[in-house]
Amino acid sequence: MEAIRQRIATRALEPGDRLPSIRKLASTMEVSPSTIVQAYDRLAAEGVIRPRQGSGFYVSGRALPLLSLADTATPVARAVDPFWVSRQSLDADPETLKPGCGWLPTDWMPNEALRKAFRAVARRDSAILSEYGSASGSLRLRRLLTARFSEEGLDISPDQLLLTGSGTQALDLICRLLVRRGDTVLVDDPCYFNFQALLRAHEIRIVGVPYTATGPDIEAFERVVLRDKPRLYITNSALHNPTGATLSPQVAFRLLSVAAASDLLIVEDDIFADFETGPSPRLAVMDGLNHVIRIGSFSKTLSASIRCGYIAARQDMIDRLIDLQVATNFGGPSPVTTEVIADVLEGGSYRKHMLEIQRRLEKSRKTTMSKLEELGIMPWIVPKGGFYLWCRLPDGQDSTEITLRGMADKIIHAPGNVFSVSQSASSFMRFNITQCENERVFHSLRGLLAGGTPNKS
Repeated sequence: MEAIRQRIATRALEPGDRLPSIRKLASTMEVSPSTIVQAYDRLAAEGVIRPRQGSGFYVSGRALPLLSLADTATPVARAVDPFWVSRQSLDADPETLKPGCGWLPTDWMPNEALRKAFRAVARRDSAILSEYGSASGSLRLRRLLTARFSEEGLDISPDQLLLTGSGTQALDLICRLLVRRGDTVLVDDPCYFNFQALLRAHEIRIVGVPYTATGPDIEAFERVVLRDKPRLYITNSALHNPTGATLSPQVAFRLLSVAAASDLLIVEDDIFADFETGPSPRLAVMDGLNHVIRIGSFSKTLSASIRCGYIAARQDMIDRLIDLQVATNFGGPSPVTTEVIADVLEGGSYRKHMLEIQRRLEKSRKTTMSKLEELGIMPWIVPKGGFYLWCRLPDGQDSTEITLRGMADKIIHAPGNVFSVSQSASSFMRFNITQCENERVFHSLRGLLAGGTPNKS
């Protein structure tokens, strides 16, 4: 019953959709057909589903109310939340500057290498242009990824890797498989705001753990795991979003010890790995995928337009995730997408591209920090790489207020509380250094800070 409710709540099943047959669902869930019969009968009695003679069961038109994802705690929280920031950044017109967005500018991306790959793919077998992707995704790309993982010390087979439509879809599939409405999931505080948005869409209870310059506050982490018994912990190990911090070996070891003792699964989002100038600890490498699931994508390094993510996990979990991806997406990502990505990775231009990106980021970081510091905006730490600066505003000013007033200047910022589960980051703001090259950003901030008022919380 809970599995059906979850599918309806997350819109995997819509009103009017036909439910799987009793025999098929019994096989999928590995229970007896009589159990499915009882579940369907009870759901029908509750009005969640309805039977049709000789046809099966269908989702009722009044099964569940529409999801309410907005945080109704305060008017400000409703106005500027993770959904607001994402939609403003995605829908911005060309004149709007986006220091609060989470991607590199177009002219930083390997566009010529992508064009070359597209031309090469267009000349290949027509099936690539017209057929569905395989259930697991391109074997060629999975082999390239496992070879790269092996360089880090993570030795897995391509069968332990599932390609998905995006990094966000990778996390969505994991949530669909492993958590249910009302379960508890642990995140960093602050954390990537779309982690919160996705978990709220699944109606999952979110608990935050304070994040430090070397990883989560491990004492608080242990207390929360003991108290709340979360199903998952979702984090970035390398170049944490939004803080730019890097996990220390000591904290990584203790995290894995807690996970093993409590049977907690850790989802390690490794999307920023290639921005590092030197290797840092990886939970997946240290753990060998026993209690860790690695996810990632190419949207930050290659193209946000060519969407493809991946999941590396235990074989038994990958098998179940493949079935779930077939059910929700009918196969893996587009063969055109995966062939283009594989061409770029295999051709040697990717490594050169990332070395150049790292060089440009170092220069951009120094320039942006200097200009922000002139305004009294100070970085929490100086990151070892990546394109984010997590900064404190002067005089305790409220970053949400600054963000709202900045819209008049056609500038989109990312205020601290959209990243904070506890809403304790009102004086912080995340800056994308690559989107701060236009002097309008700093001119606007100077005026906004001069006319601002201190945060009263």
